Amino acid sequence: MLITKIYQPDEVAKAAAELRKGELIAFPTETVYGLGADATNEQAVKRVYLAKGRPTDNPLIVTVSSIAMMKNYVVELSEPAKRLLAKYWPGPLTLIFKIKPGSLSKAVTGGLTTAAFRMPANEVTRKLISAAGVPLVGPSANSSGKPSPTTAQHVYHDLEGSIAGIVDDGPTQVGVESTIIDMSAAIPAILRPGAITAEELTTFLGQEVMTDRHHVGQTEVPKAPGMKYKHYAPDAQVLIVANEQWQQALRWASRQTEKVGVMAPATILQADLPANCQGFNLGPDVESASRRLFAGLRYFDSDFKVNWILAAGFPEEGLGTAYMNRLRKSAGDQFFTTESTD
Repeated sequence: MLITKIYQPDEVAKAAAELRKGELIAFPTETVYGLGADATNEQAVKRVYLAKGRPTDNPLIVTVSSIAMMKNYVVELSEPAKRLLAKYWPGPLTLIFKIKPGSLSKAVTGGLTTAAFRMPANEVTRKLISAAGVPLVGPSANSSGKPSPTTAQHVYHDLEGSIAGIVDDGPTQVGVESTIIDMSAAIPAILRPGAITAEELTTFLGQEVMTDRHHVGQTEVPKAPGMKYKHYAPDAQVLIVANEQWQQALRWASRQTEKVGVMAPATILQADLPANCQGFNLGPDVESASRRLFAGLRYFDSDFKVNWILAAGFPEEGLGTAYMNRLRKSAGDQFFTTESTD
């Protein structure tokens, strides 16, 4: 069993040396913590799947420190792609491009002719990648299927003993993973919503950017993470609560014999919660709720174990689209209704 070391931001050279040896190092980004391995080292990449318990047909995002590093692997950049890179990199936008044959292993791409690339805004991680001298694969640094990690402590909880180290740069700022846009097709399409919204991208590009909602079949390899497999699921059953249903939801919770978690804005938590309920403050708006969503799900998995979690829903527009995408997956699309909970 490995001893998982915690590295401070000024120790990235030591962490990079471990990456060059083929070890796994978790790193911070502005969205969630990623699990890094040398993207050119097939054995190291395979160990990422093993450490996470991740299906091997679920492709990995390639994390780079510069556009120049990415250009070593992609076939070409369209004019819209160049504009997106100039506007949003470094930042929470992942772009899918066709790659040069043989430039990345099938362990990274899932056997596809495309790969997803991202340059994080976190300067510590860009320094880590530069020091390693190679791009890193960067899936979320958690056990596959569980809520994504937004602190180094979350990573340690899931992967301690399975990875060589964690670069700790404090809590992440965005809290939901990057937007993924497919630039390998004629018409750009969002494959995973994130902090950069479809509305914003449509306005910037001057053409409609659609969100791909098609169901990925069992034998189909997804182009991007989050399209096929169960994600973000805590141990408890999550029920999504619309704003106008909180009174009924709390009344239902008071009748349960089990403990119930309540993830909601302070305005809801300030009401008298039933004795069997424990609150977690998501903050006043969808921006705050997005930052705190995964931390809340993990809180009720470890610090205060519950059987049910009532979680606040938000309108599915702007950042609310990304928030609800993650919350729907964590809940298995289950909403609180008086009929379903009677």
